[in-house]
Amino acid sequence: MTSLLDQSALMNLAERLVAAARRAGADQADAVAVRSVSLAVELRDGAVEESQRSESDDIGLRVLVGHKQAAVSTNDVKANGLDALAERAVAMARAAPDDEFAGLADAALLARTFPDLDLLDPDMPSVALLEKRARQAEQAALAVPGVAKSGGASASAGVGGMVLVTSHGFRGATIGSRHSIAMSAIAGSGTGMEQDYDYSSTLHASDLDSAEQIGRSAGERAVKRLNPRKVSTRRVAIVFDPRISGSLIGHLANAANGSVIARKTSFLREKLGKRILRQGVEVIDDPLRKRGQRSRPFDAEGVATRKIKLIDDGVLKTWLLDCATARELHLKTTGHAHRGVSSVPSPSPSNLYLAPGTQKPDELIAEIKDGFYVTDLIGMGVNLVTGDYSRGAAGFWIENGERTYPVSEVTIAGHLGEMFASLQPANDLTFRYATNAPTLRVEGLTVAGH
Repeated sequence: MTSLLDQSALMNLAERLVAAARRAGADQADAVAVRSVSLAVELRDGAVEESQRSESDDIGLRVLVGHKQAAVSTNDVKANGLDALAERAVAMARAAPDDEFAGLADAALLARTFPDLDLLDPDMPSVALLEKRARQAEQAALAVPGVAKSGGASASAGVGGMVLVTSHGFRGATIGSRHSIAMSAIAGSGTGMEQDYDYSSTLHASDLDSAEQIGRSAGERAVKRLNPRKVSTRRVAIVFDPRISGSLIGHLANAANGSVIARKTSFLREKLGKRILRQGVEVIDDPLRKRGQRSRPFDAEGVATRKIKLIDDGVLKTWLLDCATARELHLKTTGHAHRGVSSVPSPSPSNLYLAPGTQKPDELIAEIKDGFYVTDLIGMGVNLVTGDYSRGAAGFWIENGERTYPVSEVTIAGHLGEMFASLQPANDLTFRYATNAPTLRVEGLTVAGH
């Protein structure tokens, strides 16, 4: 395991590749090298269906010749192939169209210090331990009265590291781990079967929910979905469960992404500096949160990251920017560049969340005489150009402030602008995913039923 955590060889490889690019004629260059190691076990009905281990080292090179750029990647990390890879990248760049906004980050913005964000659990579990976790989750689900069969259980773990080297002097490395347990349970019989799931994914194994808790939760969720009813089409208040409420914040971040703003393909493009959420509501991106799912001390261009408020007191304060989109919009990067080994940088959030409100979830629901508590969303019917929102949904109908019977096979529809304006958060925020939100209440969506 120690050798997997040593990134010195990756750093040396990236440095040599950048040097090869300069020799081949690049004016500027950066290289990113990624190492990943993962173990995973899947089982069903007590029998292991799949057990796998994967390891990979990949490296990507971006070169700039004047205002032209190109990116290449390889998983053949033998040193004797670096010159050929660099020459191919430079040839591609010379044939590419001009991009006046392409270029490395301003040296003054580069990270100089690298805070410890506690991203690495150095203890990789054995396959036997992963199998035990999956088996415990499945057994707990099957023990729930009403659960008919297992939809499958899994457990996995992995370590991933990345180094970034640029031709103007930046050298940085990050490494983190990942542990997960998941369970899918099926309740009922025949055409009346219903399926649901639960999972836990954390950087440190000690932060995982117990396998028994995950299995029991998956089973209980599946049983609660039995005998769903249809509802007639109407406009009602919608309450989003924390399991899926973060999707709304994800749509907000996508619409506030500098790349879509630069292309003028976002319904928020004229909203900078204006109130789009309720007064007092905050949406925050914090790449420096310890043990955060997407924490990072620097972005994919080497820019130092920082905590920012995307929404402050309901007002849209900034776009999410990398260097190229910032130049195009005559702004300054927010340190949100992300890239894979085969792509150029583009903006992406890190640990994004909507700050909690003051009311308990039950208090948000208590005021609703007729409404819909959504626990699952289906499909991707979101148009960021127009803001139109339409997705399949399942959950529980709300009558006189209480969740009553299960509902499935309906569609909820509205406009993201109106949804954001009425959005009301509860006080139950927890950090379980990369994008998190508490229970959210949204007014006046259309529920399309029978």
